[in-house]
Amino acid sequence: VQLVESGGGLVQAGGSLRLSCAASGFTFGDYDIGWFRQAPGKEREGISCISRSDGSTYGADYADSVKGRFTISRDNAKNTVYLQINSLKPEDTAVYSCAARYSWRPGVRCVRDQGMYPYWGQGTQVTVSS
Repeated sequence: VQLVESGGGLVQAGGSLRLSCAASGFTFGDYDIGWFRQAPGKEREGISCISRSDGSTYGADYADSVKGRFTISRDNAKNTVYLQINSLKPEDTAVYSCAARYSWRPGVRCVRDQGMYPYWGQGTQVTVSS
């Protein structure tokens, strides 16, 4: 199982980024994917997740801190999950990581609990300047 994040960088406040999480080594469509971030000196935070498909739709969830600014999506044909980040704030500065967990059946809501995810990428740095 391999997860590789990309798309991070240095951006001014108010700007946007699109993070990617490219997966390999497992049946991507059967897994929930979560995005997490860890700022210096702070605990890791589960900010978003997207469930495996129930055949037509995906469920998604967001932390209150990012709701309305972040959008998660997935492209199973490309084995990739995206996190579109808009209206960036300096407090969004962190290392952003994606993680995967097997979902036993479709239609089950994903969770943002990091303890539920066994597979992790290395992370990508997002730095927002004021």
